[in-house]
Amino acid sequence: MKKTYLKMIQGIKKRGKREWSVYILECGNRTFYTGIAKDVSARIKKHNIGKGAAYTRAHLPVKLIWKQIRLTRSKALILEAKIKSLSRRQKEKFIAKKRTKPCRKKYMSAQM
Repeated sequence: MKKTYLKMIQGIKKRGKREWSVYILECGNRTFYTGIAKDVSARIKKHNIGKGAAYTRAHLPVKLIWKQIRLTRSKALILEAKIKSLSRRQKEKFIAKKRTKPCRKKYMSAQM
């Protein structure tokens, strides 16, 4: 991660509202796109109609493959930068690990 980007992120207030999400999309050409948003569903719709990022406009359609919710803007930006710095193979491992993470026992019993 670039030092200037980290400095900017660290300057953001740390105790903001936990309303941001980090998401990873798989584009039409099977590449990954990582971003942050307050409303991931609305953001994906914008990406798919060509009103999102320039990268996704050129690689439609996109589909959501991973997201983490309830982050402050600062934490979301830091996580986004970390994910963007990963290689494709590392991103695939990251996604697989997060998808197969076991549930905590107290939540498992509540679902049964």
